Parts: sequence; structure tokens; C-alpha cells
Amino acid sequence: MVGAVPPATPAPPVSPTVPLPRRAPEASAHVRRWYENELGWATVPGDPVLLSVGLRFDVLDVPMEAGIAALRHLRPGSPVAVCGGRMWLLAAPGSAEELPGLLDWLEWGALSPDVMAIGPGGLVQAPPPAEPGAVAAGLSGAGARPGRPGALQGAAWLRPPVPGCEVEASLPTLSALGGVQDAPDLVRVVETVATQCHRIRLRRAGAQPLAFS
Repeated sequence: MVGAVPPATPAPPVSPTVPLPRRAPEASAHVRRWYENELGWATVPGDPVLLSVGLRFDVLDVPMEAGIAALRHLRPGSPVAVCGGRMWLLAAPGSAEELPGLLDWLEWGALSPDVMAIGPGGLVQAPPPAEPGAVAAGLSGAGARPGRPGALQGAAWLRPPVPGCEVEASLPTLSALGGVQDAPDLVRVVETVATQCHRIRLRRAGAQPLAFS
């Protein structure tokens, strides 16, 4: 068409003359520094911060109610975390390997799905650093079991680790108990946890209506 005006070409975007403000350091950086520098625990890259299991500690993953019953067998400085209705009892490396045989020896092998362990190659979410004795808010917050997809919400320290206190001394493996007097051991902890898991199962079974009712 004669005299038609061609469409205007969009102007190229103008680069801002003022630099964008820097983002504040993410909380994960602080968490990672605390674990690596203060505790000497290995983490893996990424956000949220994940802890490598099997190097400085193994994890006994038990139902919350059962874990609470076992706390009396742990020394005050024994690290304990919670996540999504589960409790993580940190034990000496090698404990995860000993757990299946220990459950069988205690005749609680059928409770293996309830009492689990995470060992070498496993990962757990790093709970935010907390002051000793402080129970993090949202204790019953959402979260799945560690080591599985979606298990990255709600982890919190119930008994946070203390720099300079080794997990091996707070909950040693069976093979390390020979020369340690009055040390908590896996036998008492696992026996208490397994007994409580059995009670939970019986209570749940009793609460379910019979099939013919």
C-alpha cells in the first residue's frame, strides 16, 4: 500500500547504569561453614546442605516415639536430630553395618522396616546449627525419611553436636566397647527402640477394626 508506515522496530534493551544489588549470603553458606569448619564433617555441594554419612558417623533412623524412649541410654552430648516424625540417632561409623545382625540377635529382625540405618554413601539433610539444649521450632514439621527423594524438609537438632566431641565416644559400635566403662552401646539403644516399635505396632493393630466387624 502506497504511503503505508512500516511497523516500528523495537528499541534494543538499555543496559542499566546502576549495578544490581548483591544478594545476601545464603543461609546454606553459614550452615556449610559450621559443619565443615567447626565440626569437621563432610558435606556435598548443593542447596540444601547435605551431610555425608559413614565418614564421621552413621545414622540410626527410628520412629520419633521409639527414639524418645531410647534417649535415656545416650550421654547428654550425643547428637540427636528429628525430621518428619522420625528421629536420627548419630552413632559411630560401622553401626549401620552391625544393625541387621544385632536386630536378629535380639530376635527383633521383623522390625527392620521400622528401625533403619544409614551408613557409607548415604546422605542426610544438615539441620540448621542450634544452641545446645535448644529444641528447634517445628519439631513435627513435614519431612520424609533421610536418604530418599523428598527427604529434605524439616530436619532440626534435638541435641545438637558439640565441636570437639566425637560421635564415636557418645554411641560407639559393639566392637569398641571392650575398654569403655559405662558407655552407651548399640545393644541397649536398639533393644529399647525395637521394644517400643513393637508396642507401637500392637497399639495400631488394636485400634484397627476387625475385618468381619
